[in-house]
Amino acid sequence: MGIEYLTLVIILALFALMAAGVPLGATTLLVSVVLALAKFGAPGLILVSSNVLHVFVKETMIAVPFFILMANILERGGVARELFRSMAILAGQMRGGVAVQTVFVSVILAAMSGIVGGEIVLLGLIALPQMFALGYDRKLSIGAIAASGSLATMIPPSVVLIVYGAEAGVSIKALFSAGLLPGLLLAMLYVGYVVLRCRINPAMGPALDLPETRLPVHRRLLHLKGLILPFILIGGVLGTIYTGIATVTESAAVGAAGAILVAMLRRELTVEGMRDALWSTVVTTASIIWLVVGAVSLVGIYNLMGGTAFLRGLLTGLDVAPIVVILIMMAIIVVLGTFMDWIAIVFITVPVFAPVVNQLGYDPVWFGILFAMNIQIYMLSPPFGPACFYLKSVAPKDVTLQEIFAAVLPFIGLQLIALGLVIAFPQIALWLPSLGQ
Repeated sequence: MGIEYLTLVIILALFALMAAGVPLGATTLLVSVVLALAKFGAPGLILVSSNVLHVFVKETMIAVPFFILMANILERGGVARELFRSMAILAGQMRGGVAVQTVFVSVILAAMSGIVGGEIVLLGLIALPQMFALGYDRKLSIGAIAASGSLATMIPPSVVLIVYGAEAGVSIKALFSAGLLPGLLLAMLYVGYVVLRCRINPAMGPALDLPETRLPVHRRLLHLKGLILPFILIGGVLGTIYTGIATVTESAAVGAAGAILVAMLRRELTVEGMRDALWSTVVTTASIIWLVVGAVSLVGIYNLMGGTAFLRGLLTGLDVAPIVVILIMMAIIVVLGTFMDWIAIVFITVPVFAPVVNQLGYDPVWFGILFAMNIQIYMLSPPFGPACFYLKSVAPKDVTLQEIFAAVLPFIGLQLIALGLVIAFPQIALWLPSLGQ
């Protein structure tokens, strides 16, 4: 069977198994095992295992469970709650201030953990009820939380950038530097959208009426003690990376230890909470491992059959401008995002895309940021939209999934605007990395 027909068979098999309810990790692993046995016989199983091995010997992958643990500890240590209150006081009597502070809190939480799911759950539990109680527009409240909670895909120490860098062979330190400005650009677009909507229609975002919010600005600054420990933790994690004191993996370990210390200083992390944090980390890491095993084994076998070379040839052989090839790759990521987890998307597409990007003469760090921005769009986009499902799991019962998907549409539009700006002006992503060269 020619590689063209084999590619079609693989795609149909993946769709059929997922439609039958088989988990994605098991689907990709099953297809890779069947391919290996059909092509190479029993020795093909050795090839499957050897393909997976090279991923788990990459030291940078160890950073992932450390950052997951850090996020789980912060979630149970009351840090986000105190952080949100401090930012609420700083916002004062500003119209739409609770939604604006939600975006800023999201940026800080993203810089502390790099995990999307826990951040959205936290904001859904803390911010959404408060906005509803104040009479905020429902769609504006829901969309602001889902979109800003997804900033962890861009703001370092993003787990998405870690996994991408490990698979593409790109400096994670450079990716972290490159992701900062685009992440802040997205946050500013969200803030601008909220402020504009509340300026046009003040009823969409009533001011928060607390005694502290009516104080003069210099008095309100005294209430920002909730920002001290988070900023120390952020400085400890990102500072050790950017200064070269520690590797990403070592900094992740520092972050996890720092999160435990912060929670202990706050005296809110119980033994039961610590046990829950550890168990949640194990479960999340295990699910990621299964997705990685399935995706890597499938790509490895497909590569041995000449599949990845075939796909690279298709992309580089197109009679179009190089930037059009980049846009086609972006479109492929969007399509895959409608039915695949982001981990699988990374391990299935990056081995094909990364060499093409280099062959076309583009900076792989820049493409990594475009990749992460596409993953953020995927986080909100129906029908999969993990961020929407995370929020649904903690939202009031009268909030439907359809309402959440409708609420995030304007924010998806803002994400597309930011993506277009980074494509048109690569220095938005590449300026900070260039300073360290």
